[in-house]
Amino acid sequence: MLPLDASILPDGVRARFVDGINGLRMHVLEAGYETPGRECVLLLHGFPELAWSWRKIMPALAAAGYHVVAPDQRGYGRTTGWSADYDGDLRPFHMLNLTRDALGLVFALGYRSVAAVVGHDFGASVAAWCALVRPDVFKKMAIMSAPFAGPPTVPFGGATMAAGPDIHAAMAGLDRPRKHYQWYYSTREANADMWCCKQGVHDFLRAYYHHKSADWSDNKPFRLASWTAGELANMPTYYIMDAAEDMAETVAHVMPSKPAAWLTEAEMVVYSTEYARIGFQGGLQWYRCRTEKIGVAELELFSGRTIDVPSMFIAGRSDWGVYQTPGAFERMQTAACTAMVGCHLLEGAGHWVQQEQPEQVNALLLGFLRQDRPT
Repeated sequence: MLPLDASILPDGVRARFVDGINGLRMHVLEAGYETPGRECVLLLHGFPELAWSWRKIMPALAAAGYHVVAPDQRGYGRTTGWSADYDGDLRPFHMLNLTRDALGLVFALGYRSVAAVVGHDFGASVAAWCALVRPDVFKKMAIMSAPFAGPPTVPFGGATMAAGPDIHAAMAGLDRPRKHYQWYYSTREANADMWCCKQGVHDFLRAYYHHKSADWSDNKPFRLASWTAGELANMPTYYIMDAAEDMAETVAHVMPSKPAAWLTEAEMVVYSTEYARIGFQGGLQWYRCRTEKIGVAELELFSGRTIDVPSMFIAGRSDWGVYQTPGAFERMQTAACTAMVGCHLLEGAGHWVQQEQPEQVNALLLGFLRQDRPT
């Protein structure tokens, strides 16, 4: 396996492998160089993305004087050392081990700390845990599209956690039966549904990216009142799916007639080539850890802890990810992060904000990084 070929990388971005990262041989993209005094910025992607998802961000940060590093995370792309076995051990994919992956990469690169950790989608969760667990290493945090509401709660003062209603039975019982995408992603069938779908991986991903972007005009998110079946059913089918359809069938209904202005055919080929080669199970293991509560007991050790480093949130105005967990966006700002310097919802962007509106994202990140930076 070779790194991504230089011919497809933006000017100033290069690819290589870093060995011995928490059991992984990690494939990374870099921009800028490791020189004395140059700070590092770590960029963490989500699902179904790659280090490649940061191609429009890396050159601008490097030009501002940073060494910018974006790995294919565990389960993705050209990073190896993980298992896609559905019946295998899920523990390597739980959140604190993913955080350890990020810490291991930083140390392997020779840094004791980084100027900021930046995460998108599921990468935002890893970035948040990096900042919460090791604020001495991750000096600032910027997360995109997925709010962080804080660690799981441990009952206090003799209180007990009341069991909630069966949300899945309630969604299945709606007049239009539905199911939650994260629990669908946790099923044995989900990987094959997408990897071996009728339209092929390339067209599946094209439709999936379109459906969650600002290009799909029905993406008009709003705050949901509660975690109930009726409220959740207000979300589009890429989050609250029709019960009888898989994800490939879901997004096929909105297949765009031409490539997006923000995601060319050549750029799309990079994604589809990688996912056609390895499938989706590596990324789906992350969802299974969430739905099967793998590692939650360890996360509860941090109950009540806050993120106290300077923090920023960025998302598209058309991104339902901001509101998919009712109350999380508000808790992030009022309780989980004590040094939140800004929450930005960008016009003309959906879920893929750093790809749909890179100029705006670059401006926000550079402003954030420069705050309190020595001159």
